[in-house]
Formats: sequence, structure tokens, C-alpha cells
Amino acid sequence: MSDAVTLRRVAPQEARAASLLQPDAALQAGVTRILQEVASEGEPALRRWAQELGDLRAGEALFLARAELEAARDALPAEDCALLARTAARIRTFSEAQRDCLQPLSVPMAGGRIGHELIPLQAVGCYAPGGRYPLPSSVLMTVIPARVAGVEQVWVASPRPTPVTLAAGAIAGADGLLACGGAQALAALASGVGPLPAVDFLCGPGNRWVTEAKRQLHGRVGIDMLAGPSELLILADASANPAELAADLIGQAEHDEDARPILVSTEASLVLAVESELARQLTDLPTAATARTAIARQGIAVVCEDLGEALRVCDEIAPEHLEVRLESAAQARALPALQHAGALFTGPGGAEVLGDYGAGPNHVLPTGGSARQRGGLSVLDFLRVRTFLDLPASPQTAALAQDAAALARLEGLEGHARAAELRSGAR
Repeated sequence: MSDAVTLRRVAPQEARAASLLQPDAALQAGVTRILQEVASEGEPALRRWAQELGDLRAGEALFLARAELEAARDALPAEDCALLARTAARIRTFSEAQRDCLQPLSVPMAGGRIGHELIPLQAVGCYAPGGRYPLPSSVLMTVIPARVAGVEQVWVASPRPTPVTLAAGAIAGADGLLACGGAQALAALASGVGPLPAVDFLCGPGNRWVTEAKRQLHGRVGIDMLAGPSELLILADASANPAELAADLIGQAEHDEDARPILVSTEASLVLAVESELARQLTDLPTAATARTAIARQGIAVVCEDLGEALRVCDEIAPEHLEVRLESAAQARALPALQHAGALFTGPGGAEVLGDYGAGPNHVLPTGGSARQRGGLSVLDFLRVRTFLDLPASPQTAALAQDAAALARLEGLEGHARAAELRSGAR
């Protein structure tokens, strides 16, 4: 079998369509069935699906309390525990800075006050993938901003959790952990099963099943985003190091077979150099089988005529992660023009992997083009902005009420108009 690694060439005008996952009717039906069974049957259905899908063996604990997370933390090798603590501290510092950006508001109005308060969500479910590899980093990235926001109850769901995943839950401040994953875990969090509260909000990355479950549950509970398989788009020119580009693309491709490594360049020769490096670096990579499959299925290269076309392609794809590796003049031109990406990585040391592993900003990011509508998970997702009006009976309030009555009548809502007039002194 050939060891050659090839990125599928895609024309610039076809890049956005080529970067999207297509709907899967069988998957949608499967998720619907799981959600319905867990919602109606509760723990028996949850345990049945967890065992059938390989998350749990008969007799294993499905729910792990805070004390069990702390025991795993205390049993962890000291250097591993210290690593988790340092990473958690960076994430917490960044989350606290985000929290400080948004303040309560009180503005004088009609002799009284109007404004807003910041109210934390009450209960949150945080999903941390673990089926292929344990991802304690996702535990830290989801639980910590929820706690910084002041969320009262925070539970993690993760399939086949390892001791380091449990320890991360303790360090991040989780109340407990549900030891299963997939659509069944999200169904349990949304419905409330056993000690799990029925959460108000679901967050965290996941595979197609997790993403589809979020889509179907949205409305019953809030969700952060439809964060599906991981994506990395690298925009690079001839000044970039092909070995670094290949290493970063492999870092995304090894996540799972649906991961999407994308290279956009004005240099056809750079694509060839990167492919050569991909083949070389995959020869001794422990996760090469997964990475090769992802590159073969989902990897694409888009060769553009000029930088302007390359920038348009990047914005049309709106990737989860966008690395920019251009010579300095082109980089200065490109950065202000790039509008749509979940997270941007620039500078010689600004590798995407440092965002994944705890520089501070969150690694739960929008995928599938949804970076056009929102950014990554942050402490702000766990806060509700509740507005208020506190107005006295005063001439200023009466004038406001008269305008409200007039506007209500423009809309044909006489009941509204009369309610306003009771405050205006006209009735």
C-alpha cells in the first residue's frame, strides 16, 4: 500500500460546500430514538444504551459523586495533578477577565432606573469526549467558566472516564460525573436522571451523535453551539514552514475520522511540500490510522489565484480554528480582512495546539460554518442578562406611558394602550 498522503484539491468556489458535513438521516433517527427512550424510561434506558454502545459494563457505576472525583485527583501522580492545576489556573484567569468585561447596568430614566443584572444559570451539563481518547482538557474548558460565572450545579458527562478525567473534574469544580457519552448522556442531562439535575444548558464538543442530540434538544434546554468534528484551516504562503503546517494538520486529523484538515494557499508548490511532510510525519505516529483516514475523507487543499481570493475562501468556510501563516506584509493585510473564524492563531508561536491545551481562551468553538454567527464558549454563555425597569409615578413616567399608548394603537393593540394610559393619568 502506498504511503502517499494527498489532500483533495477543491476549487475556490466549491470550498464552502466541500467543507461541510452532509445530513445523515439514519443518524438523526437513531438520536431521536435514544432521546425519547431516555426521556420516557429514565435510568434503565440510559444504562441500556450506555452498555449497548460500549460506554459501560454491567455493574459499573453510572454516576460518580464529587468525593470520587476528589479521590481520583488525590491518587493522581503529583506531576500530572500539578499540570492540570496550572492549566486550570490559566483558563480560570482568562474566564475571570471575560467575566469582568460585563458589568451590571443602571441608567437614570423618568425619575427612576432602568438597567440589567447578570444572573448565572442554575444547572449546566458539560460534555467531555472520551470514546477514542480521554479529554480532561474539555472538562477544564467547560466546567471552569461555568463556575466562574456562578453556576450552582455543574455536572460532567464523559464516556469511559479515566482517572485523569475524574481528577480534572475535581480540579475544575464539578459536582459529579455521568460515566457515559453520546446522545444518551445528553438526554439524561436534559431530562434529569438519578442524581443528575435537569440542566438548563448543555455545552462541550462532541461527535456527530452529540451534535445531533444538541440540535434536537435545543429548545428544551439551551446549547452552546453545534460543535461537531474538529476543523483546522491553515492560510499559508511560501514563507510558511511545511513541517509545521503538516504537524498542525495532523493534530486536527488525529481527533477522529470526521476531523477536517484544510489548507488554503496561493502556492501549489506549498501544498505538495505539505503533503510530503504529512507522509513523513505519519510514518511513526501512534494515531496515524485515524489521522490518515480523516485526511483521506475530509482533508482538502484550495489553491487560490491571489491573497484576496484566499481571504474570501477562508471567510466563506468560517472555520473553527484559523491559523494564518503569511509573510509579514501579507499578514498585516490579511488579519483585518478575516471576519469569520471561531478562533484565530497568529504569530510564530501561535499554534492551534496551544489553544487546545490551555493557554486560556476556550477550545470549545463553532464548527460547520457557524462561526459566522457566534464565537467560542466563554463565561458569558453561563450568564443571563436580565433587564429591569424601576419607575416611580411621575410626570416623566406619564410622558413615557403616553408614548407607549400611542405606539400600541399604531399596532392595533388597544389593551396595551389602555394599560399604558393607566400610568399616564389619561384614564
